[in-house]
Amino acid sequence: MLPIVSITLFLPLLGALLIMALRKTSTQAIHAIGIITSGLTLLGSLWMWSRGVNETGFAQLEELDWMPSIGAAYRVGVDGISLPLVLLTTLLFFLTLIYSAKVKERPQAFVVLMLLLETAAIGTFTALDAILFYVFFEVSLVSMYFMIAGWGHEDRQRAALMFFIYTLLGSLPLLLAILGLYLGSEPHTFDMRVWINNPPLDGLAAMLALIAMLFTFAVKTPVFPFHTWLPAAHVQAPAAGSVILAGVMLKFGTYGLVRFALQMTPDAFRDAGIVILIFGVVAALYGAFAALAQSDIKRLIAYTSVNHMGYVIVGVAIAALALDPAIRATALDGSVLQMVSHGLVTGALFFLVGMLQDRAHTREMDQFGGLLKITPILGWSFVLAAFASLGLPGLAHFPAEFQIFLVTLQVEPAAVIVILGIVITAGLYLRAIGKVFLGEPNEKWLAMSDLNTREVLTLAPLLILIIVVGIAPALVLDMIHKTTAALQF
Repeated sequence: MLPIVSITLFLPLLGALLIMALRKTSTQAIHAIGIITSGLTLLGSLWMWSRGVNETGFAQLEELDWMPSIGAAYRVGVDGISLPLVLLTTLLFFLTLIYSAKVKERPQAFVVLMLLLETAAIGTFTALDAILFYVFFEVSLVSMYFMIAGWGHEDRQRAALMFFIYTLLGSLPLLLAILGLYLGSEPHTFDMRVWINNPPLDGLAAMLALIAMLFTFAVKTPVFPFHTWLPAAHVQAPAAGSVILAGVMLKFGTYGLVRFALQMTPDAFRDAGIVILIFGVVAALYGAFAALAQSDIKRLIAYTSVNHMGYVIVGVAIAALALDPAIRATALDGSVLQMVSHGLVTGALFFLVGMLQDRAHTREMDQFGGLLKITPILGWSFVLAAFASLGLPGLAHFPAEFQIFLVTLQVEPAAVIVILGIVITAGLYLRAIGKVFLGEPNEKWLAMSDLNTREVLTLAPLLILIIVVGIAPALVLDMIHKTTAALQF
């Protein structure tokens, strides 16, 4: 059978190597190679989707000996948790490369970094060997560091360094946890499937491994108070970097929370479930309140990511605390769907802010006004994405958040205070829409152009999927539920 997972995984890397080999190539040709390569990678992920997942574990498995003496191998595969994130990843990279066709400054390096980052992201979601996972996890940090430092805004060097130091130091405890799980397994192996089916640690050892993993994934998600790198990284990153950082890389943290912390140390996770739930509630409320205080629209959206990732953590914590398998599955269904919907919605919002900044060279909301009359396509697109972000029924976030809030009310009713985050988010987005797009136009923006064809092609798939997922969430939930319904922890 054709190794479609590996082909999808390494296609971007091959595209990057091709661009590096073609030293004297036009900017247009470089972008064309990047778009075509990423488009083929998207088709590969759709092929994986057509093959589907099963209810008995991982599907589409591919394995090759790597370091047999220590039990490490090249192992990849997908299930109902990872496959939706692979689809999201390949879509966002494809659209980001279309949007970035305007990049004229060092285009070769830019496209190569994007393609390397795409391989690292797909590898993080498909790896079934812990060493392989850690390699992809770390490579993504290097690529994003150079993306921010090379093509970011005025304070990009400081933001890139803060991002790299925080996330690199944050990932070291995960390496210690991986070594602990390896030493606890008998025979020793780095096969993540073995660790999931038979958790190798218990008691104090399991709790220490959980704490190490929680630290890493709390920084990556990020969770208050480990979030301080995020606003600076988002604000200083180019629009393409912000889309990938929010839409894909933040999911490394929440995916790891499910795949490693919950599945490999389930008893310890259950014992710490209330503490993890509190962190999720605090993150959701803090992110909403912090966003409410922002005047920079990009920083506002960055803080709403902390808010939405808080909902994911709440859902995972409820899944650990629930005794009823049906409630567990519903909680995880909502959490994984929230990861997907957040990628669609926040990706669209960061694209739109990038398009706005390209025209106005400012992100301060007080500088605008009346843009809906001047740039109606940009304005109505922002309104749709903002309404999705605040959880409007019929749009992508609603079915995910509804499931999370429903099971929270059933398992830990006091934690349903997290729903206040939606009220605050609604207020901050309505205020942003009012300041930027409503009222009489500011005279200095009267000549502002509306979205061009390239920008419309970038946005349209995300806006369509925001509506489709909101109206027919079963298209994604059916795939997710095949795995969550069968999980034992």
